[in-house]
Amino acid sequence: MRPELKEYHYDWMLWRILAPASRVADGSAKELTHMYRYAPYFKGILQPILQEGAVGSTFLKMMTRYMENLNTAHRRGKKIAITTFCFSPAICYALDVVPVTLEVVTAVGGLMWKRGTFDYLDYACEIGFTETSCSSQRGALGAYLAGLGEEIDMVLCDTPGICDTNANAFAFAAAYLKKPFYHLNYPQGLADQRTEKYHVDDYKAMIRFMEEHSGNRLDQDRLREILREVDRQDALLADLEELHRLIPAPLPPIYNVFNYVGRFLFSGSPEYTRLLEQMVKKVRENVVARRSGLNSGKEKLRAFLCYIDHYSLNWNFWNWMDTRGIAHMGGILSRGFRDNACYTAELPGSSYSLDMGSLETMLDSIAQMNARLPMVRSIRGPYDQPNMWLEESLAVAKMFQADFMIYNGTPGCRNTWGMVKPFAREIEKHGYPVHIMYADAFDDRVESWAATQERLNEFLQVRGLL
Repeated sequence: MRPELKEYHYDWMLWRILAPASRVADGSAKELTHMYRYAPYFKGILQPILQEGAVGSTFLKMMTRYMENLNTAHRRGKKIAITTFCFSPAICYALDVVPVTLEVVTAVGGLMWKRGTFDYLDYACEIGFTETSCSSQRGALGAYLAGLGEEIDMVLCDTPGICDTNANAFAFAAAYLKKPFYHLNYPQGLADQRTEKYHVDDYKAMIRFMEEHSGNRLDQDRLREILREVDRQDALLADLEELHRLIPAPLPPIYNVFNYVGRFLFSGSPEYTRLLEQMVKKVRENVVARRSGLNSGKEKLRAFLCYIDHYSLNWNFWNWMDTRGIAHMGGILSRGFRDNACYTAELPGSSYSLDMGSLETMLDSIAQMNARLPMVRSIRGPYDQPNMWLEESLAVAKMFQADFMIYNGTPGCRNTWGMVKPFAREIEKHGYPVHIMYADAFDDRVESWAATQERLNEFLQVRGLL
């Protein structure tokens, strides 16, 4: 790793960039125009957020709060846990543990810096971790492995489907950093009683592990308070999903990333609720005005991301969609599968509910919520089995009237790469053209954004979509 990158901690740098950006968000339009002149390097990342007004400002403040919580955790007497996007942070907040969601913290660096997280990605390989692993964990993880971040106290790996690169990243981190490690098993099914009992018992054992290594006890009243906040968030998300079905789609493309980043970082916390309230308010205004969420004005196409987005510098992927009149209809990361979500009626047995009557029912509820997170829910095994990737993608694409689908991942997504071609053929039989991106969602060195954009444009042209 280059010596200059060892001068500052990765998570501290993110915090110190986001903090002033969140304050700038409260400025006038004139002040913002002048600010861009003095911060040209960050204009590309800031402008698409700030042009969303109150929603963008709330998102920046939420991200700043998250990084502040991480960077000040130890001085406030709190423990820090590395986690994955397949793990709800709600249980961490219930036990007063500060979560580090590696995939999100990796993506922020890639969106913000021209140099991306390349040095941190490479460092993980230099010390022995495989370069064929998923870059979504490895970007931020490389910084922590190099000692360039707050010290980690424990490692929590949720049920990441059958993604061995995800699981191995957390196992490697725990071994290399010599930290206590708990790895939940993934549930083989979502609706059978035997599997659910096994999963809930496993989840309870994880809570005992967290209690032991945090020194905190799970407070029943605190857990109930957090689940009530989750309930409010789920209701707001259900409203957004219903509104998203309208034509033209009233959600700006960038709202999709605001949606799932908030859930991965602050599920059960007021910060995420405030963001969702602002989003619902703005989207309702668009509906009343019969206005598309696209900044370009007119909706021409609707795209469903059957896997993940592309986290290239300066929101390139979302800007590409917006300028071409393509409404982003969400993806595997956008859906939470609460029982009040509009699409769950088409997918019986796929949803979860909340029961806050007793400690036992709350633990059951939060474990089942966890089991519906990305990868766990969709990529548990054969893509064409019930409650799996194919069935889910078709149901959601139909519900939101998508015109085509895009697959994007990383070279480390071996469990999806092993089945994406037959998956795409099956999808196309149902009338949805599928574009398979060969880029790395977190590492532009695999395929440059220019090349990625050229292939996307070619797909639209060859398929006669635009």
